[in-house]
Amino acid sequence: MDSAGWETLLGKVVVVDTDSRFVYLGLLDRVEIEFLVMKDVDVHDRRESPSTKEQYVMDSKKFGVKPNRKEVNVRKTQVVSVSKLDDIVGF
Repeated sequence: MDSAGWETLLGKVVVVDTDSRFVYLGLLDRVEIEFLVMKDVDVHDRRESPSTKEQYVMDSKKFGVKPNRKEVNVRKTQVVSVSKLDDIVGF
């Protein structure tokens, strides 16, 4: 397992932005060589919502993450950014 640099995010609810149309919100369970493994995940297709990605994430922080997957493996090469949901700033 390659978890160097990820320790502060493990066990936290995070927002994973990718270079695809998907954004992932859920618990970062572990970091493997090629994948981030998340539990209780809301996999959100940005094309299927009239709100912006930022508004969707802020609403998830305000009203809670609504998981639609028990577990998801996100390929690390697709990750653009990862942040704790608690660090999201509303406006």
